[in-house]
Order: sequence, then C-alpha cells, then structure tokens
Amino acid sequence: MQPRRHMSARRPAPAGLATRVLAHELIGGVLINRRPLDQVLVDALARPEAAAMQARDRAFARLLAATVLRRQGELEHVLSTFLDNPLTKAGRPGQRAWSVLLAGAAQILCLGTSPHAAVDLAVEATRREPQTARFSGLANAVLRRVAREGAAVLSGHDAVRLNIPDWLWRRWEATNGADEARRIAEASLKEPPLDLSLKPGPDAAAWARRLGGRLLLTGSIRLAEHGRIEDLPGYAEGAWWVQGAAASLVARATGNVEGRAVADLCAAPGGKTAGLAAAGAQVTAVDDSPERLERLNGNLARLNLAAEIVAADVAKWAPARTFDAVVLDAPCSGTGTISRHPDILRLKAPADIERMAEVQRAMLGNAATLVRPGGTLVYSTCSLEPEEGRAQIDALLGHAPDLRRAPITAQEIGADPSWIVDGDVRTLPYQLAEGDLAGLDGFYIARLRRPPS
Repeated sequence: MQPRRHMSARRPAPAGLATRVLAHELIGGVLINRRPLDQVLVDALARPEAAAMQARDRAFARLLAATVLRRQGELEHVLSTFLDNPLTKAGRPGQRAWSVLLAGAAQILCLGTSPHAAVDLAVEATRREPQTARFSGLANAVLRRVAREGAAVLSGHDAVRLNIPDWLWRRWEATNGADEARRIAEASLKEPPLDLSLKPGPDAAAWARRLGGRLLLTGSIRLAEHGRIEDLPGYAEGAWWVQGAAASLVARATGNVEGRAVADLCAAPGGKTAGLAAAGAQVTAVDDSPERLERLNGNLARLNLAAEIVAADVAKWAPARTFDAVVLDAPCSGTGTISRHPDILRLKAPADIERMAEVQRAMLGNAATLVRPGGTLVYSTCSLEPEEGRAQIDALLGHAPDLRRAPITAQEIGADPSWIVDGDVRTLPYQLAEGDLAGLDGFYIARLRRPPS
C-alpha cells in the first residue's frame, strides 16, 4: 500500500498564503533570530519567489510583521489566555508556530481581516511546513477563540503598557514624566507617514499638490498614502528623496554650506549627504559599510548630485585635512524611530544604550578634531535617551574647551519653536502627528563652533 500523503500537499496554495508565509518569516527573523526587520526583509526579497510577488503583497507582509512587533504585548496577552503552555518552550518548531499565531491574531484583532480567512491561512501555513505541521490543530482552535473572545480579553487593559517594554517605559517616565511618556509611547506605536525632501528651487507647494501630499513647516512633503515609491512623480528625474521630516533638520542646522567643505560622517544611506550637496556643499561622505555606501552612491546618481565617498571607521578616520563643517548623525539605540522600526521594541535592551553611548563618545571625539578654526560641528541621534543626546555634548565640551555651543533657532531650520530646548533641537514622536499616523522621529540635534584662530 502506498503511504497516504497529507491532504494539503495535493491542494494548490490558497490565495494570500505566500504573503502570510513571508510575514511569518519576517516575524521569526526578528523574534527568533534577533535580526532587524529591514535586514530580514532585504534577505527574504533576494529570493526569486519573494521578489516575484506583487508590490502590494510584499508591502502587506511587512505591514503584518510590523503590526505584530508593535502590538506584541497585546497579542501575547490574548494568545496566552487560550494556551496551557507557551509554544516558545517547544523548541524552534514551537517558536515558528508562535510566529504564525501572532500573525493570525494581528490580522483578526488589529487589521480587520476576516476571521475565517485569517484562521484558514494560519492553519494552512502550519500544515505545509514539516516543522510546524503538528501545531495545525492547535492553531485552528486558538485562533478561533481569538476571533470569538480576543476583543473581550483585551477590554479594560492598558494597551500602551502591554506593548512598551517595562525597561523602556520606566526610562521615558523618568526622563519626561508620566504624561509625556504616554504621549511618546502612543505615537511610537502608530504607523509612520512617508516624508520627502525636495531639492532646493522647485515650487514645494506645487510638488505637494502633484504628489497628493501636505507641505510641512520643515519644507518636507508628507504622504499619508502612497504606492511604490519608484512610481511616484519626480522619482525618476530625481526631484526628491525619502527622508523623515526631523532627519531633514540635521543638514539645515549646518547653516549656509554653499561652496564649503563638509564631512558627513555615518553618511549612508545618504539623506543628509543629499541635503548638503543640494545646498551647494562640497561633501565628503564617510561610512564604514561599503554596501551602504554603494546604496548612497546610487541615490546620489538618481538625484544628479555628487560627493566624495570614503569607506572608513568614523571613530578613527584621520584625513590629512580639516573641514568647514562636520556633521555626525551617530548610530544609536533608535528609540525615537520606533514607529518606523518597531523591531526596536523587541531587540533593544538597556545595555544597548550604554554600548551605543560609548560608540558615540569615540565618534564625537574624533569628529571634533576634523573641524577647522571657524568651523561648525553638528551632532545628532534619532534617540530619545539623554545619554545619547545632550549628555554627549556636555561631555565633549568638558574636554574640548575651544568648542562653543552655537544655539539653533527654529526659524533658520524650519522648525516649531517648541522643538528647541536650550538651543538644541529635540523632536518627539507625537509632534506633527495626525489621525492614525505618528508625527516625527524623535531626534536630538546640537551645533557647536570652533572660534576662528
């Protein structure tokens, strides 16, 4: 007698299954393999079957994964109500099945997917993978209960506190107070908008109308809805580049750079380099990743902008020259960009902030040596943590007495006055927010000057 094959092996894959399987892979890549979401996505899309997906399907897979990462606390609270034992203790197969359950619960409770479709696709996904096939019955039973009772289980619970890790909440509360911490957390759990930076010269209001967006006080154009970025008006001719509104303030804080020599440290993927080059600077873009610099170079080519590209360790780079301005947008914990990178909630820990502060200290110390007399140093991070912001500048000024703070004004960079704190820029995620979209990345920006000799 021939061995009986599983029924699902003889059926064609149901519509939408490949998209859900990609989402499960993204979720597992973050939660199991501890890798950033966008890196997992890049690797997944390098495979022919994923690359061949429709753009909307790839976008939905990322949306589903991002929703799980944003609302994991709520989802786990509901799922654990209907499970006797955590699946994550059942080894890697259990962890993979857990990713499927999280995605199914997110579709039902967060994205408004038909419960029938969400349950069926989750069950089919577990059946088709040998490692998780034994969990298909469990997935069916648990997700049906989620559909029936999940909303009631969540009723009365503080969703924000469920979704924000305790260590991060305590930090925000200690730094900002309870009310401000909640506003930051609520905005961080929302989807981000898409902001575009225009080259100088074109009529920004006209471009906003053409793109169907809104012109912000920063000069950025904000799109609440959009398709493929490559299909938007102005992409092919290099009229604009993707850059968060808060990030666009970094290059502006450098001041008038036309004809000046500017070093952009930690330059990739190139938003600051583009802003500086478009303003007429002679830019040297430095980053330690050749792959990221290749992407930067491609972005500059599309924009018809030029910069000298250098692959080097920013903390040790010692060119035989100094610069009129040095811009250091240092690597950081990224806690100001959680709406854009929700994996930060699941991958970061207090030790990461301490580790990044040491990296920033080394980079900032070296960056200061590259500023010529009369020159400017701009430091920024997309972190909400004081150790990665003002504390770095205070420490540098204690060791470099020839540097002076040069206060930034709202008018010169296109900012709201409330974003300026003691001459430094500090943006928060709830600022410029509207509806279901977050407003700004949380940024810290400071400007220093070395007096002329």
